[in-house]
Amino acid sequence: MPEFTLLTRTISGGYMSGFGFTPNNGDDNSDADKSPSNNGPFGFGNFGDIFQQFSGMGLNLQALMASLSGQASPSALSQQMIREISRKYLTAHGELPVSVQDLVATQEAFDIADLWINEATTFPTLVIPDTCALSRRDWIDSTLAGWEELAKPLVDGMSQAMSEMLKETLGNETSSENLPSFAIPGFGNMNISQSSIAAIMGTFMSSLISTQLGQTIGNLSTSVTGSNDVALPLTSPIRPQLIPQNVTQWGKDLEIPEAEIRIYLALREIAAARLFAATPWLRDYVRNSIAMYGKGIRVDITAITQQAEDAMNSGQLDPSNPESMTLALSGGMFTPEETPAQKAALERLETVLALIEGWIDAVVTQAAGERLPSMIRLRETQQRRRATNSPTQQLFATLVGLEVSPRRTREAIAFWEKIAALKDIQTRDQIWDESFLLPTSEDLGNPEGFLKAREIPDDLSGLQ
Repeated sequence: MPEFTLLTRTISGGYMSGFGFTPNNGDDNSDADKSPSNNGPFGFGNFGDIFQQFSGMGLNLQALMASLSGQASPSALSQQMIREISRKYLTAHGELPVSVQDLVATQEAFDIADLWINEATTFPTLVIPDTCALSRRDWIDSTLAGWEELAKPLVDGMSQAMSEMLKETLGNETSSENLPSFAIPGFGNMNISQSSIAAIMGTFMSSLISTQLGQTIGNLSTSVTGSNDVALPLTSPIRPQLIPQNVTQWGKDLEIPEAEIRIYLALREIAAARLFAATPWLRDYVRNSIAMYGKGIRVDITAITQQAEDAMNSGQLDPSNPESMTLALSGGMFTPEETPAQKAALERLETVLALIEGWIDAVVTQAAGERLPSMIRLRETQQRRRATNSPTQQLFATLVGLEVSPRRTREAIAFWEKIAALKDIQTRDQIWDESFLLPTSEDLGNPEGFLKAREIPDDLSGLQ
């Protein structure tokens, strides 16, 4: 399971055990153990040490302190941090500027693809922007707001879960009359309330997610072929755009003319862009599915504490070494059981992602027809990429641990193709008019039944 997923689930299930909230060492002669001011609210380690560890992990102590005084929103993601981290990753892996030749070739591919797509969908054409060719850095900058929008529901859900856990665990132990005092490096002694602790945790979670999201975006920037390659509406307004450097990389070793590859990927870009532009509700639908998952997050501090103790006793986790936490997470520590509500949210999300990808594939295949000599190989390459290293897979595996099965996507492709064959492309595209019209996962295997269930009889007299 990807690191970010484990991090989010660790946080949602009680990450505190790993980052400074260390269990009592059991030494009865320890002065630290005897001093109430040296123990965290759960009987764990010195709160000042927690701040020290946060600082060592690259987190901003000023931001953490701002959260104590209400000067910062604990659930606010740092777009600046996300951008800096993603760019740092990109710098390490290299990027090429967009040349005039790249721009001309990309424009030509889009002009051809747009004409072909007209025959395969009823969704209206879009203006091809002058900046239809992007560098990797351009792609990062243009999609940042969309990424932040998708991730925020998770931060909100985890912050709420942390607050609820603190209320249940602490009760009135940190009332205003008897607040514990902690030494904060660089800030002196401070009285920390329950709400302040929750704010610190929220700020930490936001920083952690911003860091992980930045790494994910940076990684994706080296492989996505266009603005809509992740099969999600990340930009506003929606624009079809390609990344020439990654287009070349996509077709490496295929021995297919790059012009064909460019047209094929342009077809996918335009198909996705037309779909997203015609379905303004889709952005909120995906975001709400993630939010539903976030609302189901719960914290079991007792279980997490026990896991942390076991890990430290075995040497798997060293609280003084943040890197050991990453390794522990990579091994699957702190992964709480999903609630029925979370599973339902993930089911809904997986289905809509499969429907998006399936519709794009079906439309592109119909539009290309026999016009592209290498169409079969191009489609097979895309299918292999989708099954092993697709941008959509990377994104949602990172955010919520969701893996869209290749089987589900194949079912969605067959579903859209069958609907068009049984009726026409207009009927197929009208299914996207409203979210309640979308097929369920059960409908994907029975397009005939799906259509029949939605037919209105010509004679309604029997209903009177």
